[in-house]
Amino acid sequence: MENARCFSNRFADYQGALLAGQGIEKVVPAVIATIDKILVLSKVDLNACDGGLYDGPAGVAYMLYHVSECPLFSKQRENYLKTAKQIVDVSVRYVDVEPDQNMSAAFLLGGAGIYAVAAMVYKALGLSDFVKPLTKFCNLWKVCAPISFIECGSDELFVGRAGYLCAAVVLKQKLAIEILSMDQVKAICQAIIESGKQYARKRRKPFPLMFTYYGTEYLGAAHGLSSVLQMLLSYQEVLSGVERNLVWHSVNFLMNQEQNCNWPAELGAMIKKENELVHWCHGAPGMAYLFAKAYLINNKPQYLDTCIRCGELVWEKGLLKKGPGICHGVAGSAYVFLLLYRLTGNRKYIYRAQRFAEFLFTDEFKAGSSSVTSFYSLFEGLSGTVCFLVDILQPDQAEFPLFSIFV
Repeated sequence: MENARCFSNRFADYQGALLAGQGIEKVVPAVIATIDKILVLSKVDLNACDGGLYDGPAGVAYMLYHVSECPLFSKQRENYLKTAKQIVDVSVRYVDVEPDQNMSAAFLLGGAGIYAVAAMVYKALGLSDFVKPLTKFCNLWKVCAPISFIECGSDELFVGRAGYLCAAVVLKQKLAIEILSMDQVKAICQAIIESGKQYARKRRKPFPLMFTYYGTEYLGAAHGLSSVLQMLLSYQEVLSGVERNLVWHSVNFLMNQEQNCNWPAELGAMIKKENELVHWCHGAPGMAYLFAKAYLINNKPQYLDTCIRCGELVWEKGLLKKGPGICHGVAGSAYVFLLLYRLTGNRKYIYRAQRFAEFLFTDEFKAGSSSVTSFYSLFEGLSGTVCFLVDILQPDQAEFPLFSIFV
């Protein structure tokens, strides 16, 4: 029976050689042509700035920044960065007047993410002005420090505290400076832990930390437990011994929720084959990053083994029909292979990423995948695909966009 969510993977697996036709001479022109198409389609005006980094024009600015950082695009660097600045300047103007203070602290859907990308773009252009958006970003820690700062869910990745911490990790990596003080980070981490404890206690959970977003107990990377725990691990040096134990207990609890190499979208659900989600947002492709972070910190083989099982499921079911993007599309699946390459050094994973990249350009994919409303966007459209194609060319530095774990 045909799978409604993914194409059949008919590729032969790795036989000891990478794909001959997926080198610089083919991928670089494909990236440049795709960027040209994106820049024609994306609008740079205040009325089109909604959607933040997720599916707004600011995500295009991040993509241009990411490409400009790759030495293979040194000829295009200046032009891409200037275009990124034009886009991000309009996005900054848009979020500067955001009436909802809580949304100004949102990472993927609001101000915090846009200020972060503006700081990166300005710094790459050598502008001392990068301090202005960076200062705006830093001042937002006060907005998200109160326990219940946002009604729909104060702790998740898109609009909550985990997202704010995620942006701080990316900024620390890209700008090579500490962005928030130890006390500020500590206050945010303690708010996440207290919020998670209160919820888990109230709902009598058999594990110490749990969170909700719009009333749903999500587990995946987009809105769920895994990315919240991942951010706490990213800053575990500020946690007390007791707090660390709570986090690791919750990581291990989540690892034990695995069902056939995957996880349900929400706590307690059973995965049925027909409703199985194998996406970065919900499912194994996003979960892999938490367990990769856990493995990088304590080197226990069960975390790496869990990541490897995620990769096997993605090879089988990751040629998704929901488009080319990184949230729930083929590029998001394939980033798991680049993650596994960095964790293991096994070139099989570069080969698998190459095969998924190749599939993006086939008639089968173009005819059979869903049309995407935000065609140019970072998370649902072609900008995320471009980031992935560039990262295949630099697998030793490859990382899922704005989701750093190697810091």
